[in-house]
Amino acid sequence: MDIAFGTDTAGSIRVPAACCGIVGLKTTFRLVSLKGVFPIEPKHLDTVGPMAKDVDHVVQGMDLLQNGFAARYRTAVAAKPLAKRIRIGRLYLSGTDPKIDKAIDDALARAQFQVIPLDQAFKAKWDQAKKDGDTVAAAGAWISDRKYFNKLIGVSARTKAIIALGEFDYATNYRNALQRQAAWQHALRQIFKKVDFIALPTLQKLPPKIPLVGKTALLEAQIALFEAQMLGLQNTVAVNFAGNPALAIPIPVNDKIVPATSLQFVGPRLSEAQLLNVGRLIEAKHLQLDRQVMPAKSARTQ
Repeated sequence: MDIAFGTDTAGSIRVPAACCGIVGLKTTFRLVSLKGVFPIEPKHLDTVGPMAKDVDHVVQGMDLLQNGFAARYRTAVAAKPLAKRIRIGRLYLSGTDPKIDKAIDDALARAQFQVIPLDQAFKAKWDQAKKDGDTVAAAGAWISDRKYFNKLIGVSARTKAIIALGEFDYATNYRNALQRQAAWQHALRQIFKKVDFIALPTLQKLPPKIPLVGKTALLEAQIALFEAQMLGLQNTVAVNFAGNPALAIPIPVNDKIVPATSLQFVGPRLSEAQLLNVGRLIEAKHLQLDRQVMPAKSARTQ
């Protein structure tokens, strides 16, 4: 399989991409039709986008979703063929594994982007947007799928618990969260007057082990705990709350078990072609690094 398509309400393209060492693109809200998509929060968050093993295949996927996209990508590459002309706002978030932050800083330095650290005031706005995005996503599950709550067959207890949580969020926090959405979108527009893209980890830690799949109560509880853990680790939903596009791309990390982590780039609205050009520059340096490391390993084994 060359290309897969996914839906992304709070990170469901970028998080699997991060866990599998592939590239995933969350598109600008409403860029791609949601016709035929099972809804979670179609009014504010749901998007469709491609996943693939590398940037070139993601470009092909976008060209299938949007006629003429490949030509726009080639234009973006021609406009900024080198990283030195691209300004990256680097966002550091609390709770991130230091080896992931270092992997991201190293990847940006290898590509020679202009890196500009973002301040604590913007971090606070990001953190609030994450909370608000989580609220809107949870409430959306209640709004879209509450009809399944009382079904006796075919809907798991875990799914019903998610819908019930959404009902609580809808009643308590949903409207206040939406009232802050315009301010968050404005904050991002202001940042993009100073930088071209924002860089941060897709996940705050390396992916945890997936529990064994089964139908026992214990395994169901383990899966629920795993899902809750992943929600806490992902740095994705603030982007959905804004409606902006974002790209998750694998980069090497210094870890004995997991060889790669995921760098997330966030761009202005409708900047998918430019985001993939940035991903191309990261990917090229990653491949160059692999070519340098592999001969050294071969020499040691001879």
